[in-house]
Amino acid sequence: MDHTPRSELKALLRSGLSKSLVSLLIKVATAGLTYAMYVILSRSMGADEYGYFAFGLSLATILAIGANFGQQTAILRYWPEDMVAGRPDRARSALRSGGAITLIAGLVISAGVVAVAAIAGLMTRDPVAHLFAAAALVLPLAFAEYWSSVLRAQGSVWTGLAPRDLIWRLVLPLAVLALWGVGVMLSGWVALLLTAATLALALALQFGLARRRRYDIAIGFDTLKAYWAERGAAGRSFFLGTVLDSAALNMDTIFVGLLVAPAVAGTYFNAFRTAGLLTLFMFAITLVVAPMVSRHYHAGEMKKAQAITALCAWAGFLFSLVVFAGFLVFGDQVMGLFGGSHEQGALLLVILSIGLLFDAATGPSRIVMMMTGHERAYVRIFGVAILIGMVVQVPVIMAYGALGVAIVNTLARIAAQLAIAWYSHRRIGLDTTLLGAFLVGSRVDRAA
Repeated sequence: MDHTPRSELKALLRSGLSKSLVSLLIKVATAGLTYAMYVILSRSMGADEYGYFAFGLSLATILAIGANFGQQTAILRYWPEDMVAGRPDRARSALRSGGAITLIAGLVISAGVVAVAAIAGLMTRDPVAHLFAAAALVLPLAFAEYWSSVLRAQGSVWTGLAPRDLIWRLVLPLAVLALWGVGVMLSGWVALLLTAATLALALALQFGLARRRRYDIAIGFDTLKAYWAERGAAGRSFFLGTVLDSAALNMDTIFVGLLVAPAVAGTYFNAFRTAGLLTLFMFAITLVVAPMVSRHYHAGEMKKAQAITALCAWAGFLFSLVVFAGFLVFGDQVMGLFGGSHEQGALLLVILSIGLLFDAATGPSRIVMMMTGHERAYVRIFGVAILIGMVVQVPVIMAYGALGVAIVNTLARIAAQLAIAWYSHRRIGLDTTLLGAFLVGSRVDRAA
């Protein structure tokens, strides 16, 4: 029997879409500012120094995700799950304990990077300053991700996204331009330190705004032990899942930088980051719908959960398709904006975009698995596909360079996303692909 009126589903979709459009506007501005930042840095630093910057940023991004230890995903699930169950104290415990875990892990990882950089400096004559600078960037990146999730879990898209995605990405390129205007040429490590400093300022602003608007954002150690004892196992799966996600986005650049050349790593970095524009709307929507999926699924409202995932899949895919068509026609011109030769840049862009287009077609499969309590299965499925891809990339990169890495990345991504979408359909009862829109009426609500 259908207990969910059609008008209620329409209201839910309107609410989700309106918040998603706000998120999209922020992310479109973010994409433009980020793209401008990379273009400015690429043109003002030189190929090798920009390569060191790209290497350091990719390394810091991966380590920052590790510093979150999955808590940026956990809070998106636990806050709505606990609130809908009438357990606000548990929700606040999860939020504050997650902040404590991020702080502790971030400091430990940063110290580890400093130690490794110091040892490398003693054992090699290669530059290591960018490694020290990457260590300074880990903690700001980790809290930028965690606090964004914390505020979005409480329903605030603007406060959760604007300080990091708009203010930071506006201030950083303006600072680079100002320095370039007075004749200061940034090296890779200086650019990384400038990135860390401007992000820290944006986080201070975000913290002040959140407290003023009475959102909970505090770090707390009081319930950390109990929280970890109860939810630590799931936290480890969230951690492994987010590390795998980050590795899938950043390890390619690191491999190219280590096994080919810094200049080629810069080209690959630019191509991958540009290809990422395909999933801009999908990413913007998932920022909004993740807590919605958790809330409706754990409340037993399967029709609403399916409707939300279907909206996400179709909106994200149509946007991706338009962007992909643009890359096919204007790929050379797009990559030419970065200056330099950027050999094979347009071809790399198209190959990487194919994998991300399949990603969009399979919808918010990762979010669905994470928000519904199937994080371990996600780690197994996605981890096997991505780790096999990384192992294959090492000999491929020696034989075919960056082009071979891009092909392996695309094939591994397609295989992983299809497997995850199939699992979600069969085991969770939510079809995250484009076909899910035709299955909303067949979903049956269940007891929470």
